[in-house]
Amino acid sequence: MEVVLTAEHYDVVVIGGGPGGYAAALYGASAGLRIAMVEKGRLGGTCLNVGCIPAKELLETAATYRHVKEAGDYGILADSPKIDWPTSLGRKDMIVNGLVLGLGSLLKSRKVTLLDGHGRLHADKKVTVSGGASGDVEVIGDAVVLAPGSVPRTLPGFDVDGSIVMTSDELLSIAELPGSAAIIGGGVIGCEFASLLSDLGTQVTVLEALPNILPGLDEDLTKVVKKSFKGRGIDIRTGVMVEGHTPGASGTSIQVGGEALAVDVVVVSVGRRPNTGDLGLDGTAVTISDRGFIEVDAGCRTGEPGVWAVGDAIATPALAHVGFREGMLAIQDILEEKPAPIDYAKVPWAVYCRPEVAFAGLSEEAAKEAGYDVVTQRSRFNHNGRAMIVNEPEGMVKVIAEKTADGRAGRILGVHMAGPWVTEQLGQGYLAVNWEATVDDMASLIQPHPTMTEVLGEAMISLTGRPLHG
Repeated sequence: MEVVLTAEHYDVVVIGGGPGGYAAALYGASAGLRIAMVEKGRLGGTCLNVGCIPAKELLETAATYRHVKEAGDYGILADSPKIDWPTSLGRKDMIVNGLVLGLGSLLKSRKVTLLDGHGRLHADKKVTVSGGASGDVEVIGDAVVLAPGSVPRTLPGFDVDGSIVMTSDELLSIAELPGSAAIIGGGVIGCEFASLLSDLGTQVTVLEALPNILPGLDEDLTKVVKKSFKGRGIDIRTGVMVEGHTPGASGTSIQVGGEALAVDVVVVSVGRRPNTGDLGLDGTAVTISDRGFIEVDAGCRTGEPGVWAVGDAIATPALAHVGFREGMLAIQDILEEKPAPIDYAKVPWAVYCRPEVAFAGLSEEAAKEAGYDVVTQRSRFNHNGRAMIVNEPEGMVKVIAEKTADGRAGRILGVHMAGPWVTEQLGQGYLAVNWEATVDDMASLIQPHPTMTEVLGEAMISLTGRPLHG
């Protein structure tokens, strides 16, 4: 029986309902464009369902557990806390579900047409939708934004079964906390899960093939994280390769550099890959690289006129907030507003392990490799009143500035932080780097007291050559 496709015309058709896709849809609708968005599954993509939001909620669970255990330091006498893991998972699901429903309501209030199914792009900007609640339909857009998102990468010899071997997707809904875990990969996701599980009582080993964890972070700040991890009993092994594993009656034994590591579970955390394997693209000039990324220019334009691609599907930092901005940029370009391209070297990064990590701009090592003569300043939290009050004094702020002709600190090239609440403090550093502010510009600003942002202020003042408390 032949399927009859009903074509409907829109200003923009968006394939994918994650951060890049829904940002494009909402931003375009706010500009008065008629938008259709195709999503097979739940709105919100990786970030909202199996990434940023559930991971940070469980990290907050771990932080609350830790604070209760340390309540005696404040003279608050409490019984030894216990973890009710099903309740923790229930709260995580409640928050995620509430945000998903809220996003759906927001899209509908902006009159975005939601099509449930798998979207594929064809010639002349036609998009077919199939396999979902919307049935088999065809829509046509004056413009199309591709935002298919990503899926976890896996490793040969580590088939994901959800019980012994898992990715971040399965770990976020694990039925019970393991006694021990090996996390393969020491990047952002791996370090967050290492911190989470360790704070909840799991013995954690991090296995990283590269020479260091958290690539891209300034080396001085990486040392802060490693010291904290090791002090909490997290075993960090860098420069190692895993060679497979042998499941046993309970748990498994991983082969690492000729040694055997026995653990209850293995978390494969080696990044995510673009979900671009079934986008159609027949009759279009959209091209996909050998690594699976949709190839785009600085304006997120593909090789097909009138087709843009954003988010995890393109070779830019796989961050939800980067996807948001790319979705907005695509709409601005569709509206011929000539948006400025994104400077990906200066985007903000936030890692929610303990201690938190946040940075924008160049590390000292990267700045020197780029040919800059630099001046740096390290200011620590252990003398900050607010950090001492909340009992989280570990960590530092490091500012990397360009050295001027007279040897002074000039333009700010990078701000890298590790310590309490730094993911909430990076805003000033991000603006300083992106607005190309100088040390003198920032040192003249007043930081409220007592706050943790005073540590950044102290670093800027010290770089002028006249330190206050440092």
